[in-house]
Amino acid sequence: MTEYASLLALVPLLPLFSALILLFSKLPKLWISIFAVGSVASVALISLFFNVIFWQQSDFVLTASLGTWINIAQLKINFGLYLDPLSLVMITIVSGVGALIHLYSTGFMYQDNDLKRYFTYLNLFVSAMLFLVLADNLLLLYLGWEGVGLCSYLLIGFWYQDRKNNLAANKAFLMTRIGDTAMAIGLFLLFTQLGTLDIQEIQIKAHAVWSLNNDNNTMASLCCLLLLAGAVGKSAQLPLQNWLPDAMAGPTPVSALIHAATMVTAGIYLIARNSQLFQLAPDVLYLVALIGTFTLLLGASAAMVQTDLKRILAYSTISQLGYMFLALGVGAGASAVFHLMTHAFFKALLFLAAGALIYSLHHEHNIFKMGGLLKKLPVVAVSFAIGCAALASLPFTAGFFSKELILAQVIASGHSGLWWAAVLGAFITAFYSARLFFVVFLGQTQLSPNARPTKSMSLALVILSVLSLFGGIHPEGLKSLMPQLDTDGLSTLQHWLPIILPFIAISLAWWLFKTKRFGKPVPAFMQGVHQLVKSGWAFDRLYQTIIVSPFNTLCQVNKDDFIDLFYRLIEKTSGRLHMVFSKFQNGQLRRYNASLILFCILAFAWFISGELML
Repeated sequence: MTEYASLLALVPLLPLFSALILLFSKLPKLWISIFAVGSVASVALISLFFNVIFWQQSDFVLTASLGTWINIAQLKINFGLYLDPLSLVMITIVSGVGALIHLYSTGFMYQDNDLKRYFTYLNLFVSAMLFLVLADNLLLLYLGWEGVGLCSYLLIGFWYQDRKNNLAANKAFLMTRIGDTAMAIGLFLLFTQLGTLDIQEIQIKAHAVWSLNNDNNTMASLCCLLLLAGAVGKSAQLPLQNWLPDAMAGPTPVSALIHAATMVTAGIYLIARNSQLFQLAPDVLYLVALIGTFTLLLGASAAMVQTDLKRILAYSTISQLGYMFLALGVGAGASAVFHLMTHAFFKALLFLAAGALIYSLHHEHNIFKMGGLLKKLPVVAVSFAIGCAALASLPFTAGFFSKELILAQVIASGHSGLWWAAVLGAFITAFYSARLFFVVFLGQTQLSPNARPTKSMSLALVILSVLSLFGGIHPEGLKSLMPQLDTDGLSTLQHWLPIILPFIAISLAWWLFKTKRFGKPVPAFMQGVHQLVKSGWAFDRLYQTIIVSPFNTLCQVNKDDFIDLFYRLIEKTSGRLHMVFSKFQNGQLRRYNASLILFCILAFAWFISGELML
């Protein structure tokens, strides 16, 4: 398989080269679009080729080296790429969905004056994510990890003229740095303990050094906790989840790329890639499951009361990522990756359909200022219907297969409490998905479209609609990664309740819609709770109270900086000593002679006194 190594090397390099070409050249908009879309589409074709080549192989490995990065003493780091079933699934998602988002962007962003800068960032974003998922060592993975963090900052604040966009970009950058710092410490610790950063060697050496039968697995738990902190920050899980709703400040295709194919999926991939290491820390795995469970409930409940179209989808992403964490925590990593794939399809579809709505409705975001768009925007309406159905896990959609598999494996793991919480989250998800569709497309007309989606936008929506419907049917190439859904061990209730509940939730949403209860003012006794949930359970206010405000107060108290006071004291003492000693330099020769005589007398007296004492 060495003949395919050069082809593998092109996967992260093509979008990187395209970004550099766009950055350092002056091209018309047409050629900008051709370079940007063509590079990612080429990677998608290469990924498709690898899927065909390895169609029925379950244990293939393909490696490629782009040269040596670091070679110091015992530390040798290569720009090494590693393709196996897991990374093949990831590059297929990243390049396939990324290519469709690029295609969509050619229509959505064509009138923007900074189209070249936009596609430069977008290409760089995809390249960084591809390096992340193909890296054969944790340091190269970390390079891609920080690359997607940088690009998300640049793209969230793309329209930097508006200060709120800059604040949203800063928030995303700083909050994810918390997890990134912990992850960096984890890499140092892994290297000092195991002597390598090669991902496959870490899995082998960790089992040799930190066996479950050995009391030394505390170190394994610590390393896993540090890696988990990085995953929590990147994948917007409790308690670092509240940067993601504000990340909607960027262009809508950027939101689709962040939420569907790149940045937020990085944390899921990190834990899945190091699954053997995490198996040595069962307590940490249970913590992963708990974090995922609480996050999915938080995200679903917050999405249920939002009025901003993109914030509904943002909280929905937080919730669906919670399902993936839950699956990872109960040892169902393959199910988590499978849901990552189906979620990429229908969440990209929903975000791009939302972008088409905003594009067509005078850039309106409030769903209660829309309505009656079923016949006016048929392509968008059908796309939204399919995306909402997959999000609600209606039978035979892509989301149904992956979410049902997660629920089945959670109950099989013996965590019945987590299963009930996940089922409740699925009910809420179906409810707000139906609420969103009913209000926007079947509600009373508020705005008439002033534009229509372009052909490139419509084409991307159609392809993603097909994937959202049929993307959950397990292809042969995924069988090694994705076990088939086995319901033999489930009771009748456990099997049918998750299937029936979405229909009950949709019926409830339909009744509330028909009785015109959506959009009405919240009763006075519920306003406090409603505002709490709408604010994402007030995490911003909490952090403002316990971290930001005390820090600002401390800065105000210490505005003169007590450390600087020490150095200012040295400065003032030196200055005053200078003033004192400068009086001896007055240009009068008699005083100079007198001071020399006085010094000699004192020195002679000190010498004589010392001799007498002896």
